[in-house]
Amino acid sequence: MALYSEKVMDHFLNPRNVGVIEDADGIGEVGNAKCGDIMKIYLKIDNGIVEDVKFETFGCGSAIASSSMATELIKGKPLDEVKELTNKAVTEALDGLPAHKLHCSVLAEEAIQNALEDYFSKQEK
Repeated sequence: MALYSEKVMDHFLNPRNVGVIEDADGIGEVGNAKCGDIMKIYLKIDNGIVEDVKFETFGCGSAIASSSMATELIKGKPLDEVKELTNKAVTEALDGLPAHKLHCSVLAEEAIQNALEDYFSKQEK
């Protein structure tokens, strides 16, 4: 049995939504000191919809695949749906991750939640 699913390998080798949004409405950054993975998510939001999303990830293949899949799952979605994204949904969309790599999907969820918090804090000002 392969360690990684075809979807994990595809999102690692051909990541979607890589890059920076210079005028992002929300930015979330997280890291895991134990493994060294760092993720940064950029959101462009219009009328409560994620119009664009980009990421920069320094980390292993699972971290890159999780970032890529997470951005695909929220692109074009209303913020109410984006708020509900879980690491479990990211893992399931990737057809699973090895147990010792599940923290990568957690980082993707946390980065998106931090980007949303950044967006909402800017709206309050």
